[in-house]
Amino acid sequence: MGNLIWHEYARYVALTSVAYSMWAAFWGILYRKYFFDFVHGIVRSPGGVQPAASDSIFITVIVKAPIVQILSMLLAFGYLALDYPAPFLKGSVIHRSFPIRIILLFLQTFLSILYYQGTNAALYSFIAAMCYVRAQVKGEMMADAKDNKGRGGGKA
Repeated sequence: MGNLIWHEYARYVALTSVAYSMWAAFWGILYRKYFFDFVHGIVRSPGGVQPAASDSIFITVIVKAPIVQILSMLLAFGYLALDYPAPFLKGSVIHRSFPIRIILLFLQTFLSILYYQGTNAALYSFIAAMCYVRAQVKGEMMADAKDNKGRGGGKA
């Protein structure tokens, strides 16, 4: 059995979480709901759970104006450009940096968990961040693309 390369596994989970986050943010813009409204909410007979007055800032930035969903979608597109590398990031130190990826994934987790549709994306982003932390602790390094040049599959 071989060794698990943590940053490769984390990359696949992160790409999945980013795709899910973009999709969830899109639906979160259309159907706006603050996820934690049940914590201090009041149950009304017609209308379900009504959020408490203490949650008004979240209601403002999630329900009234979808700021959190838009920021989550922009962060997902930015992370996708970093992880799938955009031409201007390919081979750069930013592209190979685990701490930048960990911070972006934790930020994605925080933004995604605030609205209802983003809870699964938040979970996947958190798992990917933890896998990148594990890769960082184990001392893994992301290889340069130029080191692998010309070493493709066999020739016919």
